[in-house]
Amino acid sequence: QLQLAESGGGLVQPGGLLRLSCTASGFTLDEYVIGWFRQAPGKEREGVLCLGATGRSPNFADSVKGRFAASRTNAETVSLQMNPLTPEDTATYYCAVYRVFYFTEEKCALTQLAYDYWGQGTQVTVSS
Repeated sequence: QLQLAESGGGLVQPGGLLRLSCTASGFTLDEYVIGWFRQAPGKEREGVLCLGATGRSPNFADSVKGRFAASRTNAETVSLQMNPLTPEDTATYYCAVYRVFYFTEEKCALTQLAYDYWGQGTQVTVSS
């Protein structure tokens, strides 16, 4: 069974940093695009960034460019580094994946419908 699990959420002060992890079980992430999404209270879930695979370039939401970055830690784990954080970053953060089968240099997709597997989410609260 393919599963994803996020970890690392918590409370952080504005201007602080936080690192989230997404760990896969039942498969490796080598041929999967990894996306990070978030949902704030009362708002729709939105794409934050995606980490490409098989040639695909990363893709970032404008709101996080220059502040958020993602990297593959190992075959099963991806991290999301967030720095500096603002209160507007408060949300539940989700990782998700979709498998890719061919090489392309296009940016990975930040649309939710592209993703096949989702984690349960981890809460990030930015407050003083």
